[in-house]
Amino acid sequence: MTARRRLPSRPALWGGRLVALALAAFGAIAHARDFQVHDSTGAALGDAVVYLTPEDAGAPVTRAAPASIVQNHKMFMPLVTVVQKGAAVDFPNRDDIAHDVYSLSEAKRFELKLYRGRSRQVVFDKPGVVTIGCNIHDMMIAYVVVVDTPYFAKTGANGHGELPRLPAGRYRIAVWHPRLGNAPAVVVGTFRSPGEASASTAPSAPSTQPLLLTLPLHGG
Repeated sequence: MTARRRLPSRPALWGGRLVALALAAFGAIAHARDFQVHDSTGAALGDAVVYLTPEDAGAPVTRAAPASIVQNHKMFMPLVTVVQKGAAVDFPNRDDIAHDVYSLSEAKRFELKLYRGRSRQVVFDKPGVVTIGCNIHDMMIAYVVVVDTPYFAKTGANGHGELPRLPAGRYRIAVWHPRLGNAPAVVVGTFRSPGEASASTAPSAPSTQPLLLTLPLHGG
């Protein structure tokens, strides 16, 4: 079966376009690893992807961890998956009906023709946002955000997330959320990390607040 159905592409944006993401940082931002993402109304955004790209040097070469997107009850789970470039993602079908999984996204075009009762695998080898659907069931949708850095995280339902430990250096911060649709992640700012403090210089109590990121989109 040929993949023909068009997947959703653009979100509802202020003024019909993406307004630059607002970055608000409180406390000693250079030490911050915890973060929170919310929209212009202050509502927390779950399933937001935040990733940091080193500016002082290239990202370290690390092995991309595999991931899995399950088909169950005519849904993809989870809705959003974030992986490093080169990661293999499994697509197990746990329904008792066949699915035809595909993507027309520039970052990864593929089609897994009708199958059930087993798993298929796709390697995501180019950074970008990949929108995934099913040719048989129009309501099924998922996103794979492929990043070229090991420093990334996804928010929970409360809009909070935690980045991995960062070496010293300057980093570019980018954010993506499903309400952006196929639009790429947007760079919201930079900050400098001092790296991990030594035991002799570490403060006796935390001195930072979460990094606060605002995505000025309207509509749900």
